[in-house]
Amino acid sequence: MRVMTCRRSEIDGKILARRLGCNKEGHCLSTQGTLGSVRKQRESTREGCKAMILVKSDKDGKWVVTKFVKDHNHPLVTAPREVRPAMVRLPEFFLNPLGAAFVCYTYYFWGFDCIYTSANDEKDKKIQELTTEIQGKKRLSALYQDQLTAFMKEVEEHSNQLSKKVQKVVNNLKEFEPLEKELSQLR
Repeated sequence: MRVMTCRRSEIDGKILARRLGCNKEGHCLSTQGTLGSVRKQRESTREGCKAMILVKSDKDGKWVVTKFVKDHNHPLVTAPREVRPAMVRLPEFFLNPLGAAFVCYTYYFWGFDCIYTSANDEKDKKIQELTTEIQGKKRLSALYQDQLTAFMKEVEEHSNQLSKKVQKVVNNLKEFEPLEKELSQLR
């Protein structure tokens, strides 16, 4: 789809109306200049299609379709166009942080040139496997950490109980120490 015309308000610059047409609307301009051929001849992508839609903004700011021609004079789904080898790889700044290069493909769909990227599948699978393995190891580590913390609490409670018992024994010995001295003097 292509924007054929765009009418704006002279006051505030808001868009008042737009005419959107099929990208195969019209015919290509001549490639002949005053001194001969200016551009390289290529196959025409324009077929004189009349399909279009005209939308206008009303006073409430709502968009209203005022004219609609849906008849295309060409098939809507066409075969994919061949991608030039120079356009297959994206520039280096499109690489993901892990360094896996994305491959760029174009295809033709409903009159649009669509671009999508596909990552290297083997690397993605390996990354996914390693990520899953790391997540499993992290869960296992967290489980071990919880068990170790619970064990340490039990050991601490047991040592507190033992220290209380030892303290009671020491206190009892201190109480009986003077009595033992008295008994030893009486003998």
